[in-house]
Amino acid sequence: MGGVFAANMTGNTVLAGIDLAKGDQLGAWYHLTPLVAFFPGAMLARALHLLLKAPTVGLLLEAAIIAAVGFVDIGPEPSVMVVAFAMGIQASVITSFAGNSVSTVVVTSTLARTADTVVDRLWPSATVKPPSTVNTLLLTLTWTGYLLGALIGALLVPRMAQPLLVPAALLLAVVLLGPLFGSPAPRPTSAA
Repeated sequence: MGGVFAANMTGNTVLAGIDLAKGDQLGAWYHLTPLVAFFPGAMLARALHLLLKAPTVGLLLEAAIIAAVGFVDIGPEPSVMVVAFAMGIQASVITSFAGNSVSTVVVTSTLARTADTVVDRLWPSATVKPPSTVNTLLLTLTWTGYLLGALIGALLVPRMAQPLLVPAALLLAVVLLGPLFGSPAPRPTSAA
């Protein structure tokens, strides 16, 4: 839906604040409702992880939700809510790879961590790397994947009746093929 994000709660929050400043309560409502779906999605993913110790369950659930929303004609606003719920699941399930903190839902922190890492590696007097130093290639690939996903999604929407089947299939592929490449399934990080 134009101007309302299913995954980017920061953007929705800022736009809701702007709408409220303009006196546009309906616009603020549209921007805040995805947060109402995103948060329980993240909570569900965490609960599933604590109960089942299997983060792939969250990814499979996310894939099923994303695939299903393309087949049910519930309108644009409810569809954004359903996808926001699925993005909440993803945001909680995929938080680290091989000890590197990665955000697959919001690109801002991934770009900031990449910038930190580049400066840390280039800084001439840096003898000890701060905790912000992570796998630059992984972060760069995460950002590139986000950009390519948006590009491919925009190209698929006018050409495909069910474009959400593509990300659902990709999530399923990650779950099924990840162990073949020796990478463990993504795990949520523990809060200290």
